[in-house]
Amino acid sequence: MLTHPLVRATGLVRRFGLIRALDQLSLEVRVGELVLLLGANGAGKTTLLRALAGLVRPLRGRVQVCGRDVHAEPGARGAVGFLSHHAMVYDDLTPRENLRFHAALHRLDGAEREIEAALELVGLIDRADLPARGFSRGMLQRLALARTDLHRPPLLLLDEPFTGLDPVAADTLRQRIATWRTADRGIIAVTHDPAAIWTLATRVVVMQHGRIVHDQPRSGDLMDVRPTLDRWFVA
Repeated sequence: MLTHPLVRATGLVRRFGLIRALDQLSLEVRVGELVLLLGANGAGKTTLLRALAGLVRPLRGRVQVCGRDVHAEPGARGAVGFLSHHAMVYDDLTPRENLRFHAALHRLDGAEREIEAALELVGLIDRADLPARGFSRGMLQRLALARTDLHRPPLLLLDEPFTGLDPVAADTLRQRIATWRTADRGIIAVTHDPAAIWTLATRVVVMQHGRIVHDQPRSGDLMDVRPTLDRWFVA
């Protein structure tokens, strides 16, 4: 069990031209938490996830995951599983090859059993050896989900995880998210449909103009608190 926060982001600043995507933003997340990250388009949610994953370097500030700086320490990004709203799979590779490549990046020796189990879990075992180029959006999303969790990272960053999923696949994902939110893992999830995982969330964070304007434990029914949340959903 970690004694320090799983995630500690301090004073993050990131600009795109004159726009401050992150404006002195600080955030801590502990193991066992599922943080539901909300906000209008352009609020900075995706930029924050990419900074936490080590994919975007802030102009100022620091990101630590499991006590390690993801922008300065080699291998620190291995503690993160990042699901983008773009599938980010290699179209010319098969699902099995995509997962083998990911396993090699994370130095997972003898990962064939885990790869088979991951493909089975997301319903792609029958298409495991077909190029991903011809896959539907939902199938690509399922492959991306398998890749995200293959190396069993303690931190999962999910950006619109239900994109392209049919109702059955979406329900399966909700069950997996419930399993992921265990005592030794943490999740930050961005979604335009908070109802999809509202009851699984432990905390609700709302961003506006690159800043956190609301950060409270999740409580009550979504319909009861939606008027309070909606006042932050302005561009």
